[in-house]
Amino acid sequence: MERTMAIASSVRARHRDIGGRVSPVYPRHVKTRLIKADAPGAVEEAAAALAQGQVVAFPTDTVYGVAAGHGHIKALFEAKGRPKGKRIPVLLSDASHLEASAIVAPAARALAARFWPGPLSIVLAAPRRGSIAFRVPASDIARRLIAASGGGLPVTSANLSGQPDARTAEEALAQLDGRIALVLDGGRTPGGVPSTVVDCSGSEVRILREGAVSAAEIERALQEALA
Repeated sequence: MERTMAIASSVRARHRDIGGRVSPVYPRHVKTRLIKADAPGAVEEAAAALAQGQVVAFPTDTVYGVAAGHGHIKALFEAKGRPKGKRIPVLLSDASHLEASAIVAPAARALAARFWPGPLSIVLAAPRRGSIAFRVPASDIARRLIAASGGGLPVTSANLSGQPDARTAEEALAQLDGRIALVLDGGRTPGGVPSTVVDCSGSEVRILREGAVSAAEIERALQEALA
């Protein structure tokens, strides 16, 4: 009888309101910790959690992101409820890590030199991994955490798949509480316009999404660098 009541209760509570939208309620598996990003040892603690296979949220230069350590990307998909067919971008601590991560064409190198750190994602061919978007965020906290984790991390927005982006640690926690290990609270992020996405994996440069960096700025940077 108790088991029947528990199942019924679970069914009745299958949805929760998030930011004015109705979202599925996912089971909670872990106790999520909220840590101030400027607290002593906070970034190192987050890096240690990532190294142990845990999922961590942190502020970037746009919205809060969520990452998994190397070899644990499945946990990131599970935490977000993200469709498995959607690739996850890689954030780098600085542009020097790009050459070791992908096949870098001269156009990609020029764009990285001009717009990184900043809101430009560059899609490149990565050996044995297909096409992946890379970016260096203009956020000291994000770059410190990525650097402490080897220089590159798979990172996506810190929200349940299909739900609003999180611009504060509290907003990230509201959606991912119990599904990730830790949230680094670095205050409110700028949010707003997403990064521009440029595909440099082929013979021609293609703008897949025009965002914070305009098409005119991309064209001008390429003309100046490759003239």
